[in-house]
Amino acid sequence: MKTFKFSRVAAALITGALALGAATASFAAPQKATVVLVHGAFADASSWNGVIAGLKAEGYPVVAVANPLRSVKTDSDYVADIVEHTPGPVILVGHSYGGSVISNAVHDSKKVKALVYVAAFAPEKGETAFELSGRYPGGTLGPTLDKPVVSKDGVTDLYIQQDKFNAQFAADVSPKDAQLMAAGQRPITEAALKEPSGDPAWKTVPSYFIYGSADKNIPEAALKFMADRAGSKETVDVKGASHVVMVSNPARVVAIINDAAKANAQ
Repeated sequence: MKTFKFSRVAAALITGALALGAATASFAAPQKATVVLVHGAFADASSWNGVIAGLKAEGYPVVAVANPLRSVKTDSDYVADIVEHTPGPVILVGHSYGGSVISNAVHDSKKVKALVYVAAFAPEKGETAFELSGRYPGGTLGPTLDKPVVSKDGVTDLYIQQDKFNAQFAADVSPKDAQLMAAGQRPITEAALKEPSGDPAWKTVPSYFIYGSADKNIPEAALKFMADRAGSKETVDVKGASHVVMVSNPARVVAIINDAAKANAQ
């Protein structure tokens, strides 16, 4: 009987200690934010594969959105719905045109803790991706575009010529990988690139920027201007990196996302 009583007491103590330990661990390690990745024009969600692998290794939940690339409002509303249905805090990450999307997708949501711009547009209200890309010299996208595809309803889709894709879009990616990216590129509507932005979320949400010095889609000077204007908390200029810095330097992109998440943890 005495042994039985001692066992019950010991069990209770052990259970209490485990519960206390779990509570302490929970208090010490807040829930990691979900990283929502938004690709840009002439790319798809697979362009984030290296970043996804790195984030998963760090323990982050990740959602790589299939950005419709139809219009700033349509695409940002779509991403806003995904954010709304994602449990817990969110770090929004946009590449290229995806930066215009995340700038308009917060919708005053308290769930979005930081914005990370990866070789991305961060437009002011009324600005367009088309205008921003041409504001500074160095962009060479125009001559590399293929013949537009115009649908029956009058929508004009733009692609990059496949044989020019490597040099224009992904110069620091192997030709073999660039060929795959070129074949799988998703078109953006011309209207989306010329659609004025709404009130940008970077005015109220902490922003972080990473881009390459050899970007031929959005010139380095334009990217630096947008980062400075947004009051970037951290700006990383990867020397020699192309427009797809997340493909060629995924670890650098993971690092800045990690910095953004840690600095703005609940």
